[in-house]
This record gives sequence, structure tokens and C-alpha cells, in this order.
Amino acid sequence: MASRAVMVAVLVAAMAATCARAQLHEKFYGESCPSVEDVVRKEMVRALSLAPSLAGPLLRMHFHDCFVRGCDGSVLLDSANKTAEKDAKPNQTLRGFDFVEKVKAAVEKACPDTVSCADILALMARDAVWLSKGPFWEVPLGRRDGSVSISNETDQLPPPTANFTVLTQLFAAKKLDAKDLVVLSAGHTIGTSHCFSFSDRLYNFTGRVNPTDIDPTLEPQYMAKLRNKCTSLNDNTTLVEMDPGSFRTFDLAYFKNVVKRRGLFHSDGALLTNAFTRAYVERHAGGGYKEEFFADFAASMIKMGNADVLTGSQGEIRKKCNVPNH
Repeated sequence: MASRAVMVAVLVAAMAATCARAQLHEKFYGESCPSVEDVVRKEMVRALSLAPSLAGPLLRMHFHDCFVRGCDGSVLLDSANKTAEKDAKPNQTLRGFDFVEKVKAAVEKACPDTVSCADILALMARDAVWLSKGPFWEVPLGRRDGSVSISNETDQLPPPTANFTVLTQLFAAKKLDAKDLVVLSAGHTIGTSHCFSFSDRLYNFTGRVNPTDIDPTLEPQYMAKLRNKCTSLNDNTTLVEMDPGSFRTFDLAYFKNVVKRRGLFHSDGALLTNAFTRAYVERHAGGGYKEEFFADFAASMIKMGNADVLTGSQGEIRKKCNVPNH
């Protein structure tokens, strides 16, 4: 009887998750706020024309939102005692929060109390990719906003120092597989990173903290260039292009870099340690399958955007993205 009860509980949970995903659809605001995508895109075009480097951070913010409590806008919440997700170390370098509030205000003006911050963030991430010459996809909408944000829960975020085993475990927890891992990692084709996210590869790879303690898997010339930019293990301010030469363009250069052992993060290099992900990297390093990769990226973004979403009567529609309504 006990095992049967467990099976029933598992089936009910699976059905609930399926129903939640099913409630997301591209025309969710077709009647209640038909202009939402136009409003968001207008703000995105204006912002990225002035600050094109904002595209990478906005894509990253959506990623960081979805990996903690699902895509519920919890990464946007403030905390008076600094215990929210945005206060945790992995999120302290996120930027664009003020711009998200600006876009939310524009959407509220067009359609008050209608569109969630989680949906706005998903649309902004899509437009950040598209306006960087990447793929366009229809974003399933209908997410609701959560009201809980806990800094300690950011341990669910895949760190840049992770090996392949850790990466696959963290992705699997969000129902994302090895293909999603290698495809979404290519989001590193746009944006920059602070030195401290990878400087252990340059000065402290095994914990000895000396100039010879380097990551042997990193290509030597690239290593030298990085050390010229990040002059010490304690550099907390310098920014480095994740995809040198085309960090504002969403393209396949990321794969070319990784296959040459010039992936910036340990997690990038880890893609070469698995047969499947290595084959995917090598296939797209040649640049001959752009449309295939673009389709794969769109599919994985939609899949990630379905992670543990709140729908229906769950959650709320925040008036401002940084504070709950209650």
C-alpha cells in the first residue's frame, strides 16, 4: 500500500508539473495585453543602442532566475537585511536591475496588473539574444511571480568552476540534459566576466597560490593574455570579454574558442571532457551549422524557461519587480 501511495504521489506531481507547463503559451496576453512584446522590445532596442554590452547581463539574469526556484522573478527581489538571491556572491555581479524596473513600468503603463516580472525577464532575454544577431523564438508566457528570495539557494546555480559531473547534476535538477548544457553554455558568446570568476585557473588552480599553479587545460597563449589583463588572484574589478573579438554578437565563435582550449571558464573547458558535448562543440566550431545551433538554442531556452514555473493562481503579478505586493 505504501509503495502504491508513493507511485500515486509521483504521478500527481508529474501531472501537476505538466499542467503548469501547459498553461504557458505564446499568446497568453493576446487579449489582456496584446502590446506587451512591442513595449518590451521598444525599451530593449533603445537601451541596447546606447549600451550594447547590456545584452549579456540580461540573458544571464534570466538564467540565474530560472535556476533558483524556477523562472519566477525571485532574482529581482530586494531584501532589507541583504539575504535575497541578488545579495549572494554569484549574483553580486548581475547588472540591469534598474533597467528591468524601467521596462516593468512601461508595461504597467500599457497594461496595469497584468504581466509578471518573470515573463518580462524572459522576453528581455530573448530580445537581448535577437538584437545581438542571434535567434528569435516565440516565448511561452503566463508565469507568475514568486515572493520568496533566499541567498543560500543560489547554490543551485552552475558555478564557472564546475566540472562536467557537477554541471550535469545541476542541469538535471532543472530537467535539462547534456545537450541543453552545451547549447546554453554558448550563451557565453555575448558578454563579459570579472577576473575573479576564472582567476583560479591563472594563479591558484590546485590551491598552492603561486604563479606556476595554472590550469594545464587552458591554451598557453590565451593563458598569457588573460594574465596580462587579470594581474592577480585578487582582481575584483577588471572585466574580460567571454568571446574575444565578437562579445557583442551572438555567433558560433564560442565553440571555436572552446575547441581551441580558449573557453574562459573551467565549465567551458569541461564540455570537452564528455564525448557527446565535445562532439557538439566540434561540430559547431566550424561555423557551418548556424541555423541548427540557433534552433537548438531557442529550444533549450524555451525548455529552461519552463523550469518550475508558477502559473494560474500561484504567485502574483508584482507591481514592481523588486518588492512583493504584500
